[in-house]
Amino acid sequence: MSAPATDISIKLARQEGWNRPPVIEPDGEGELLELAMGPHHPSTHGVFRMDVALDGERVIRLKPVFGYLHRNHEKIAENTSYLASMPYTDRLDYFCSLTNNWAYALAVEKLVGQAVPERAEYLRVILAELTRIQNHASSIGFLLQEMGASGTPLMYAFREREKILDLFEGLTGSRMMCNYMRFGGCRVDASAAWLDATRKVVFGIPEFVDEFEQFLRTNEILMARTQGMGILRPELAVNAGVTGPMLRASGVNYDIRKVDHYGIYDRFKFRVPLGDHWDIYDRYMVRMLEIRESIGILEQALKEIPGGPVMDPKAKIRGFRPKPGEAYGRIEAPKGELGFYLISDGSPNPYRYRVRPPSLINLTVLEDMCLGHNVADVVLIFGSVDIVLGEVDR
Repeated sequence: MSAPATDISIKLARQEGWNRPPVIEPDGEGELLELAMGPHHPSTHGVFRMDVALDGERVIRLKPVFGYLHRNHEKIAENTSYLASMPYTDRLDYFCSLTNNWAYALAVEKLVGQAVPERAEYLRVILAELTRIQNHASSIGFLLQEMGASGTPLMYAFREREKILDLFEGLTGSRMMCNYMRFGGCRVDASAAWLDATRKVVFGIPEFVDEFEQFLRTNEILMARTQGMGILRPELAVNAGVTGPMLRASGVNYDIRKVDHYGIYDRFKFRVPLGDHWDIYDRYMVRMLEIRESIGILEQALKEIPGGPVMDPKAKIRGFRPKPGEAYGRIEAPKGELGFYLISDGSPNPYRYRVRPPSLINLTVLEDMCLGHNVADVVLIFGSVDIVLGEVDR
């Protein structure tokens, strides 16, 4: 996988001297300790368990165990109308409901060849980049809390997240379960007052990022606990289908916004941060730099957003029956590639409906990143993956 040659990448600056930990084999003395972490461990971001085999404190085996939150999302969608499934997508990655909406809407629009008005495309980009900012900030806050911080970094992140959730509520009527996208556009238009409020919030985010980095970037504890920890080699990342910030932190230049140019992303200038050392620290820094790039995209979109309708007048709401066919729509969600695969048989419901969730795919390399590390490091490595169990289990 590779991005277009015209893409400009950011390489992360690092202090030298870090060492990659060796994979430790059992020494043959004594027995392995088998430990079940979860399903209620505070580090697990939901109902999740890790079965870990330890030689002393070193991880020899690790098996992710999930399925506790399975809600039959895909089969429910095959027994309801296309439009009625939109609110269900909110419940996948519930931190990022608006990007969930967009990926599903894009798949249906591909299935039926539906056009989207200019203004709606701009609104989708604005909401997606606001979602990316609040997701990455929260992810970093959770990572620091799992490292032993008293909660202050997380509260700093949630302070900014609250501002963005207020914007979501002002536009969609809901802070988290937004149900905003529609096939052919968006449910309601954004007022001039809402756009002004969004500009004000975006204008203040760089100050927050500067403050966040000032406290964290060169923190001795953070560097000692993250540099050289949880190595994810680029070859393994590609072979395992890992996407998003995790893949780019492994040095692989792949961003679907650059590759597919879905929506109107080809109109915006932004760079793709890449990691050099493929560890927890790179995953942290890539997310920090992606926040800065999202700010740049938002400034461009808010400046250029045109007037006009937010729904294609030819879009069908009632009696929606796509012709037989299939389509796959994907976007660069905050956690990676989020895709929806749909097959239509001409009826009001999808014949097949499948989700490609980045949280689940990215989780498959957890054991590879943890082998040889201490059990205390497993919590941090897991936190650097950034998952939501609503998307893992569905």
